[in-house]
Amino acid sequence: MSAAGRFVTPEAARAAVTADLDVIDAALARLRATSTDLVGNAFRVQIARRLETQHRTVRGLSYRVFGELEDPPDGPEDAASPAGITVRDLLARGLRITPTEVRRRFRVAARIRARRSLIGQPLPAELPALAAAVADGAVGDEHVTAICQALDALPSAVPAAEKTKAETVLVGHARAQDAPFVAAVGRRIAEALNPDGFFDDADRMRRRGLTLGRQGVDGMSRLGGWLTPQARCYLEAVGAAVRPGHHMPGHDGTVVDAATDTRSPSQRLHDALAWGLRAGIASGQLGAHRGIPVTVIATTTVADLQQAAAAIADPSVPMPAPARTGGGSILPMRDLIAMAARSIHYLTVFDDHSHRPIYLGRSTRIATLDQRIVCHARDKGCTRPGCTEPGYHCEVMHTPDWHPEGRTDADTLHFGCGPDHKLITNGHATTTVTDDGHLAWQLGNTPPATNPIHHADTDFLNGQDPPP
Repeated sequence: MSAAGRFVTPEAARAAVTADLDVIDAALARLRATSTDLVGNAFRVQIARRLETQHRTVRGLSYRVFGELEDPPDGPEDAASPAGITVRDLLARGLRITPTEVRRRFRVAARIRARRSLIGQPLPAELPALAAAVADGAVGDEHVTAICQALDALPSAVPAAEKTKAETVLVGHARAQDAPFVAAVGRRIAEALNPDGFFDDADRMRRRGLTLGRQGVDGMSRLGGWLTPQARCYLEAVGAAVRPGHHMPGHDGTVVDAATDTRSPSQRLHDALAWGLRAGIASGQLGAHRGIPVTVIATTTVADLQQAAAAIADPSVPMPAPARTGGGSILPMRDLIAMAARSIHYLTVFDDHSHRPIYLGRSTRIATLDQRIVCHARDKGCTRPGCTEPGYHCEVMHTPDWHPEGRTDADTLHFGCGPDHKLITNGHATTTVTDDGHLAWQLGNTPPATNPIHHADTDFLNGQDPPP
């Protein structure tokens, strides 16, 4: 390693970085302890500006570290790193950020950090002007996002020199203006460089995507993104079929009096999308996912079903808690009953007094469809403590392992997402089945623990671990 033109040993570099981080920690502690009650607003504005620059500079250093983690200049092997656990998993757990945020930071780092060719030749950063601004602490994450989105919106036919010029212009404005202003400049640049609006198939496929937002407390979810011309044609066709008076939710008949249809165009398009997806699932032509036909999976109890039915008939009866789907979302009992009235997808109903799974006694290694449904009902998602992956994204694991003495019974099968299943396969984690049928994990020297997140109740939300 070299710094300021001189060689620095790994030990010296680690000591220097640790010492400087200690100095920063100590300075932050002094700042927190110093009262700013009487300094005046003019000075507070100066403080805010300097703190913002320092925050951005630190984020730039963080991107440098992320870039080195992705492509270590000293090689990927490190005896101090835990074996069998990916760097991305370590970052998500250690920084307590989502895997999505980890991926985002790696993507940004890959674009603003120097690269290497396949033969090891050093290459400049993909976006050198942006890289310099990030290193200077002159731009924040919102600026980075606006600049990257503006450049990515340019078609591939735009010459590289024009894209480089566009980057320089955008970064120049980002050093002086906020992110929305930079985004507006990006749109003007796109209009100037692509006045005919030409985009080829590669451009469209690069931009396509839908984002399903987090489910709100009312069960609603925001959907956004970009459709390819083909996808738009399909949605338009289904949307045209759901014209006024046709396919209204809550009506048994396909067609009703159009005068009674008070839906807005956007509401009808929503209903068209739901109708098309339901028809696709009902067709049976969507294949299978992890051994189960592509369908809706929901879990509830006999008592909740009975109470929901009573609540629908008698408004004075409280509606029970929603069912849970295999995707980890909530499904209000009214919706569950309405869906079940049209067709039974996969609804697992537990007895009120026993939550242990039934024995299916299979002798084959591959879990049956019924056994996967039991895993959806009991585990609801990955069983590794701290993992939030829902059941749709999980594999079925044997406990104990299938080889040499494992059985494929419902109470020896549990959910684990792909990366966590690999931890067990590679011997970096061990599991045991608790007395009540749940899976407890042990990683390293940590005590065995179950994952409460998929079974969150009032105690858990109040900071206490619920019973598994």
